[in-house]
Amino acid sequence: MPTEAPSCRAALRAAVAAVLLALPGLALAEEQPLSAIDWLSQSLVTPAAMPKSVEPPVAQGVVPEGVTVQPLGAATTDSLGILPSTVTGLPQGFWGTAKVGDIASLLAQDTAEDLPALQSLLLTLLLAEADPPVGTPAGESLFLARVDTLMEIGALDQARALLDAAGAARSPEIFRRYFDVALLIGDEDRACDALKTAPGLAPALPTRIFCLARAGDFDTAELTLDTSKALGTVSPEEAALLSRFMDPALDETGITPIMPKPVTPLVFRIYEAIGEPLPDTSLPVAFTYADLSDQAGWKAQLDAVERLARAGSVAPNMMLGLYTQQKPAASGGVWDRVSAFQALDAAITAKNTKAVERSLPPAWAMMKDAELEVPFATLFDQQLAGLTLSGEAATVARDVLLLSPDYEKLTQGLTAGDAQGSFLLALARGQMTGATPTDDLTRAVLTAFTQPEVPTDLQALIDQGRLGEAILQAMLRLKQGEAGDLHAVTEGLSTLHKLGMEDVARRTALQLILLDRRG
Repeated sequence: MPTEAPSCRAALRAAVAAVLLALPGLALAEEQPLSAIDWLSQSLVTPAAMPKSVEPPVAQGVVPEGVTVQPLGAATTDSLGILPSTVTGLPQGFWGTAKVGDIASLLAQDTAEDLPALQSLLLTLLLAEADPPVGTPAGESLFLARVDTLMEIGALDQARALLDAAGAARSPEIFRRYFDVALLIGDEDRACDALKTAPGLAPALPTRIFCLARAGDFDTAELTLDTSKALGTVSPEEAALLSRFMDPALDETGITPIMPKPVTPLVFRIYEAIGEPLPDTSLPVAFTYADLSDQAGWKAQLDAVERLARAGSVAPNMMLGLYTQQKPAASGGVWDRVSAFQALDAAITAKNTKAVERSLPPAWAMMKDAELEVPFATLFDQQLAGLTLSGEAATVARDVLLLSPDYEKLTQGLTAGDAQGSFLLALARGQMTGATPTDDLTRAVLTAFTQPEVPTDLQALIDQGRLGEAILQAMLRLKQGEAGDLHAVTEGLSTLHKLGMEDVARRTALQLILLDRRG
């Protein structure tokens, strides 16, 4: 590390001390998260104070409702999105007169983790350009709740796009999320650069040292930490962790850093940098994104892409790229899935029908075990639709096509030799009149499309123009249906059908039957 003249070093130390004395609450443990998610980094000293919600489960940080008038279409942070109504098919004012706290509460519950059709619908709602709820003050609470939900489900690319639409320095709370998303994606320098260009944002001690060290300014980083120790604004454990991050030789305390709870993205990256990476399998799914980096091993990348694909947070093509990257050198678990996937991919590429008939059933069975059926169907639907298969492979191919995004088009001309297959094909084509259910679940689905039962509370939301709430409530009903409440299946599908979301309703029904995630 370069040395400086004593006078220069003393002057720098004095300047650092003055800054630190002016910024209270620097210790990692002193600030509490002001978010619906409890693992955001305390990247700023004084993040914008936002009132806490009155009662659970409304997300913390939501601005209370006020009686104000705001013109429709007004440009506020809450209205920002990356999908216009021409893409989403939703009206610009789909939130209507909803309360921001109610929306945040529903988003906190509505992760829709098992049904890809609902995962896709949730992403659409979160990314949509839309007027904020009528009568609410101009603000960013709904925007933050949307970003938090994206981060919770690991949709970091989407979260970054939404944050970019707002601008990193738009507010302290937006920057906190921008900073953490950048850390998790592996774009730390971009986050630190954004901080440098926003002098109104005061970085907390760990953030300050992190960015100084990444910029190569080790002298200032070291002096910042030393001065903090002298002022007592950093604990011995925090000091040890930050010292080892800058340079192992700087850590003279002999104290082993203790993993904090919860683990924040900044702490996660610091542990990785000191050579003691924390296992992300027990952390929120967003942390899994770090293992998609080229610096991670192939096994870690495969595990990460499977977890994220299961959550609907990454495109299936990312899974395809990693599954076909190289030949597996081991067996069991993910390696068996990779081998089966590659065998099927090779058979399809060679247009070898017999090889496809041999390789498709085992590959499908392994994808079912990993709950990756829909990403698999998205990757292979077009190729399988062009093949004439027999036996078990034909049945598997039919199910793959039914789970495809193009299910209606690709299943035209198919016939079924069993009752459930006939019902599924009728559902895919929207020809439910006269369809024969085969069990209680298919009976609940049939009722939704032929004799819809929209519950009174959801109908009231629709009548009031609170369509976004009605959709989120319908998704919650369907989540209850996954747990075995078949009446909730009818209510949820009926509501989507009533709202004209026929494609989403049909895809959801097909997935409910074919994936059978019921508890």
